[in-house]
Amino acid sequence: MSFFDSITKKAKLKAAIKQTTEARSSEGAKADQLFNRVYHDYAEVVANEPLIAEALYNWGLALLHQARTKPGEQAAKLYQDAIAKFSFCLTIEPAYLGAAIDGGVAFMELARIKAVGLNDGLYASAQSYFEKANAIQAGSASYNLACIYGLRGDKEACLTALEISKGKGSLPAAVDIREDPDLNGVKNQDWFVAFMESLTKVPEAEAKTDEAVVEAVADVAPADVKPDVAVNNDAVAVNAFKAAVESPLVADAESAVSEK
Repeated sequence: MSFFDSITKKAKLKAAIKQTTEARSSEGAKADQLFNRVYHDYAEVVANEPLIAEALYNWGLALLHQARTKPGEQAAKLYQDAIAKFSFCLTIEPAYLGAAIDGGVAFMELARIKAVGLNDGLYASAQSYFEKANAIQAGSASYNLACIYGLRGDKEACLTALEISKGKGSLPAAVDIREDPDLNGVKNQDWFVAFMESLTKVPEAEAKTDEAVVEAVADVAPADVKPDVAVNNDAVAVNAFKAAVESPLVADAESAVSEK
């Protein structure tokens, strides 16, 4: 940063601090307007400092983790501080995905600490952060949204969010989903059971591809290999075929597959 830029930023910062004082002494819509304006000014002051957003995010992440080790009001204060850091990070860098996701997580965990109802603003704020994360990267927080919908018993929204998360590759491991307390209210419902079963099924196209590969290997298997070994031991056959990509047999195998 040049000397001139430094002087300009210091002047803007001084003006923002003065405006903050005015906002604090104001009320209602006027106060909100002044606060919103000053947040914009603060963002401009730090906009060209590339490490500030990263520092704020990691600061918030540290607070989030520490909050998980504390009870009651101590945890609540740490969660609130973490949320403030994530929020400011997003003010500086609106597309900071980690801050959007972990900000929503912090709101969710704060809601649990405070034992608020599902219609409380903390859950609404968590949902807003997760939706922002999805806007930054499609599907990145769809599982988190599924948890909120699951808590509310919203079957359609929960299943849709789970399907999106699955499709985008952001779904946690099946064992973690089954152990997630946010989904306890829907785990025994038929649609959820069916979704979990779908996670262990091999796609039909993939199964057909493996069958074709096995058949191709059987067709080009050396004379001293028994047919039942080549056909019945699918895993061995597939691995042997894939490992033989440099072999002269590959050309024959590919022809066999194309003819099937």
